[in-house]
Amino acid sequence: MLITTAPDGTEVRATDEGQGPAVLILHPGLDDGRSWEKVAARLTARHRVVRLHRRQYRQDLPGPATIPQEAEHVLAVAREIEPPILLVGHSSGAVVALESLVAAPGTFSGAVLYEPPVVIGDPLGGPGGEINVRARQAIAAGRPGRALRIFIRDTVRLPAWVAFLAGVFAAVSPWLRPLVPHQIDDNEALDRLGVRLDAYAGIQAPVLLLGGDRSPAHLGERLDALARVLPRAERVVLHGQGHSAHASAPGEVAAVIERFAATFEG
Repeated sequence: MLITTAPDGTEVRATDEGQGPAVLILHPGLDDGRSWEKVAARLTARHRVVRLHRRQYRQDLPGPATIPQEAEHVLAVAREIEPPILLVGHSSGAVVALESLVAAPGTFSGAVLYEPPVVIGDPLGGPGGEINVRARQAIAAGRPGRALRIFIRDTVRLPAWVAFLAGVFAAVSPWLRPLVPHQIDDNEALDRLGVRLDAYAGIQAPVLLLGGDRSPAHLGERLDALARVLPRAERVVLHGQGHSAHASAPGEVAAVIERFAATFEG
């Protein structure tokens, strides 16, 4: 375990495994880093793999957190790691990765961004944040499963049956249920950040944009928008995969990360 302190005095925690050039992983929503265990296990033979427990999803810290506050935790961990550091972000964690690249140019040798839901037009929470409002109302009514169903159906835009099953699972899972309000916090934080494509155009580190051909179309559109502005962007498509390839095809995801890391590790 790697434990350090952010500039605002909050404790930063990350799982720290393996030896070699560093890979710093920022997990997606509804998680604490555990969902990337299978990918990490495939990387640790040749890499030091550090999985940050993102501030937004820490039950022991006051929240909600802003994206800049989350980036402060990323950079606090980076200061404890010998370069080169490859930054890997998934979903909202990939947006935190982008903001970390903007905040501290030169800190990271490169980044792999797996389907970041960057705002490119309308808010993720819909006009006036109405999706988030409905999800908040469900949480206030003691129905986290319904809140998650709203988020997955209306923000992630997965099929209704997928959203229904996720909602059922959240309603009965003692691990997942407490994370649902944090997911809505996360969505609202992304919307408050707004459109940041102009800022991302200044990122000089090489960036690999990763996506699945079975993911919701809007995630591909967001990758397209990033590809147009990032000076050193490369696109990789995971065929037959969606937004959860880290779980369904961890070997394939690890291989993509390793190939990209090799380009600047010498």
